[in-house]
Amino acid sequence: MSDQFKRKDPEEILQSIYNIKKGRLKIILGAVSRAGKTYHLLLEGNDLEKKGIDVVIGATDSYTRANPGEQLGCLEIIPPIQWEEEGEVKYDLNMDEILARNPEVVLVDGLAHHNRQSAKNPTRLDDVKELISHKISVISTINIYELEGVKDIAERLLKIPIHVNNPVPEDTLSLADEVRLLDVTPEAILKRLQEEEPEERNQGDLLFKKDNLAVLRELSLRFLAGEVGEDLTFNRESEGLSGPSGASERILVCVQYYWNGSILIRRGDQIAKRLGGDLIIASFINGQKTLSKEELAFKSSIQKLIKKLDGKFEEVKMIHEDVAEEIVAFALQHQITRIIIGQSKRTRWEEILYGSIVNKILRKTNYIDVFIVADRYETEGERVLPAKSSKRKRNPYQRLTHEEIQEKINKVKRGTLKIYIGAAPGVGKTFTMLREANELKKKQIDVVIGLLETHGRKETANQVGNLEIIPRIKVAYKNVKLEEMDLDGIIRRNPEVALIDELAHTNVPGSKNKKRYEDVVEILNAGISVISTMNIQHVESLNDSVEQITGVEVRETVPDRILRVADELELIDISPKALRQRMQEGHIYAMEKVEQSLNHFFKLRNLIALRELALRELADDVDDRLESVERKEGFRGPWRKEEVIFVCVNLRKDSERLIRRGFRIAYRLKARWHVIFVQDSKELTESEKAILGKIINLTNRLGGSFETCSVAARRKVVTEIIKHLSAKKATQVILANLPVRDGKR
Repeated sequence: MSDQFKRKDPEEILQSIYNIKKGRLKIILGAVSRAGKTYHLLLEGNDLEKKGIDVVIGATDSYTRANPGEQLGCLEIIPPIQWEEEGEVKYDLNMDEILARNPEVVLVDGLAHHNRQSAKNPTRLDDVKELISHKISVISTINIYELEGVKDIAERLLKIPIHVNNPVPEDTLSLADEVRLLDVTPEAILKRLQEEEPEERNQGDLLFKKDNLAVLRELSLRFLAGEVGEDLTFNRESEGLSGPSGASERILVCVQYYWNGSILIRRGDQIAKRLGGDLIIASFINGQKTLSKEELAFKSSIQKLIKKLDGKFEEVKMIHEDVAEEIVAFALQHQITRIIIGQSKRTRWEEILYGSIVNKILRKTNYIDVFIVADRYETEGERVLPAKSSKRKRNPYQRLTHEEIQEKINKVKRGTLKIYIGAAPGVGKTFTMLREANELKKKQIDVVIGLLETHGRKETANQVGNLEIIPRIKVAYKNVKLEEMDLDGIIRRNPEVALIDELAHTNVPGSKNKKRYEDVVEILNAGISVISTMNIQHVESLNDSVEQITGVEVRETVPDRILRVADELELIDISPKALRQRMQEGHIYAMEKVEQSLNHFFKLRNLIALRELALRELADDVDDRLESVERKEGFRGPWRKEEVIFVCVNLRKDSERLIRRGFRIAYRLKARWHVIFVQDSKELTESEKAILGKIINLTNRLGGSFETCSVAARRKVVTEIIKHLSAKKATQVILANLPVRDGKR
């Protein structure tokens, strides 16, 4: 039944009326000061004022800036109450005047602020709550480390004290109707710091070390991803959906109170950390059975280890006799994406008689991987290595090799690449790219538009301003002439920076390059810097996750390696509800497409999941770049260097999914990875040859090594695979679950 014909519950009606009586709260979240929160706060206020909404400024950090006029625009300011504490000038909201003025929206900078002793409310957060209760909406700002709890985590990660005026409760973000993360790279923040007036700088602040900024950025991305993940879980449960959403990794380690429990937990912790996922440990026990002294001792040891690793532990008293049934039920309830279990001790005949736990789990689940930890403790011991390696430093007097000299020359000659990433179309990537280009032009930097797609959006088109546009060229295709970016024209013009929209675009057949990202590589190699845009759905290795989330197979993709070579990746964040509102107002697509889009790709749960996926992917990228620097300085993670991933494929459609999964695991583990296909005596059909060519091409694009080999009979396929695994010293093997046909595998 459609929602518009569904009768509402009386409590829902009362809640709706109650919500109308309250103002709205929007919070702009940043990793650190100078991320641009105040700038965007005022920008949003000016945009609302242009739309006829009554907006006033209650408090803004611009009071302390040298030239606030341009940012403030024509916005009305309600003068704050000025006071002094320990020689520092502070500003409180003038609550009486704001309430008497009764605007629609108040801009309130710096939510983590304590008021003077004589103030009506003790904190600015209390002021904001009072304004909202009087039907006045508030847009405010906060840094990630100004949340209680998060501040402690930040101090632990950075190993430095962080001064916060007045930390707000950790659940403050949950009070907001909308939270927007302002993602800014450490490079951009440091550049802004250099451009500030000397009196505005605080050079001694340890927060503004590049590594610390990266850690705070990752923390803000992951924290908001967790908040978004909770929203997604609630939304999916309200729609009766179960199982993993595809947006994040959730690792379940199944342990018994046995000597190998710690090995499984440590392996699970390694996987969770490397894949940026949550770690859950569960022990499935017979509720009627009393634990032995030995089992109690192992339970105590396991619980201490879990506490040390910050994992979540549950002891599940089984209802069914079949442990596989219990594991599946638990996994679906907790939206698990990967189950880690120990190697079975059953013989082949026992598995035939009683069944295989792994097969039962695979039969009853979709989109859940099963990871079997081999029992190699007796021969190798635990595989946890210290974080530091004994890598020798290079002798400063040693000459560079010819290859090293050439690499340094190429780095100097090559332009820089910055990519704006969004969770979905319409979040404002192109708009932001154009705004940045106009700022660069003001600084006398030679910027041109190489390729722009406005999609008929007036707000975006208005941002072009006086920027020079390189005309497109016409390419003949099937008796029509289509427009494409003029690659040679951009290189001839030789600007300092070129704006190139929609990185994942496929060029018209007959163009010099098949894909636009290949054009971008040529432009970079010509010494021209590029600013580009793309959506998270176009990242090649996330193709399966996006299809699982939206039900849409994305055909235009960008290889992950392009993102890895980018100098800067920046997320343009917007809440799903705000994005749907923009869609309904006709700011994204033409009005005739709005209804269809809202009911398909732009469903609320899809947008929440894509946002979480984007936040987590950017957080992983920040973590990887930071770890890359540490690795060059002689640090590395807990995985052994010889970690080798093997993906075994056949010629079914899910082989591409296996390859993408193998790449993502191998990339996060810094491992070598191989894909193997074993052909039996049967000759391949034309369609099978086409599939084989496709998966070889995908492996090569993602940077893996593809191997094909032949055997005389089908029964020898497994033997051949084992031979290759042994030769390459594989540590992880990725296999597809066999399809069920007529009740048999």
